[in-house]
Amino acid sequence: MTRPTANAFTELRARERVRAVLDPGTFREILDPFAGVESPHLALQGIVPQADDGAVIGRGTIDGTSAVVLALDGGFQGGGIGEVSGAKLAASLEQAVEDNRRGIPTRAVVLLETGGIRLQEANLGLLAIAEIHSALVELRTYGPVIGIVAGTVGCFGGMGIAAGLTSHLVMTRGGRLALNGPEVIETEAGVDELDSADRAGIWAMLGGAQRVATARAEFLVDDDAAAIAAVVRQIHRDAPAETRPVRAERVEAGRRVLAALDPTTRPTPEQFRTLSIEGSL
Repeated sequence: MTRPTANAFTELRARERVRAVLDPGTFREILDPFAGVESPHLALQGIVPQADDGAVIGRGTIDGTSAVVLALDGGFQGGGIGEVSGAKLAASLEQAVEDNRRGIPTRAVVLLETGGIRLQEANLGLLAIAEIHSALVELRTYGPVIGIVAGTVGCFGGMGIAAGLTSHLVMTRGGRLALNGPEVIETEAGVDELDSADRAGIWAMLGGAQRVATARAEFLVDDDAAAIAAVVRQIHRDAPAETRPVRAERVEAGRRVLAALDPTTRPTPEQFRTLSIEGSL
């Protein structure tokens, strides 16, 4: 894994990450901590709530065009989606859809540092994630929706599906992406199935370099705030007006990869990478 730069994106908190993606001086937060909109459920379970419920919504511009940038704070409840944080994300995406409908081009970037649904608010989190997925799909019809998985938490659970619904997915080598996190797999299936302490093995399977090499993400960038902001702008400049994920065109290739796997053995990350490349031919 490469060392972060002096301007490391992963060393920024969620609010600073949002600010780094938007044009300088344009960041305006929606429902900031002073609004006092926090989870009503956590205190009942002995958990201290956070005033923004771990979700930061920034409006501003990217290359002078109106934009919304959403970020989950991996430092609070592992970036988990609850009722309030999920509602903030879903409503912000739905507002971007409405803006585009009204002829106001609005770009969208989602910074994904999350373990998925917050277990203390599971059903409410599930509902919110369904609304997020729906909004992402509709928003893609107006232009590129960019997902960023930089680290250090990774992107798992229902938000791993959300990452797959973005039209372009950007990752650093330190980012991780999967439907289930390593700790969940180990808890459910045992350490013989997956050792979550095997950092090298985990990143070889789920890390940014592997996900880009196997076409589960499109862009591998350095852990650098300026580099990430630059690739976001380049995607918007190069992308067509309506963007369907390249990943969606690889369904048949994915079937070929699955057919080539031996279910009685565990392929190494290198073998899976080779199969993925061959399957896409």
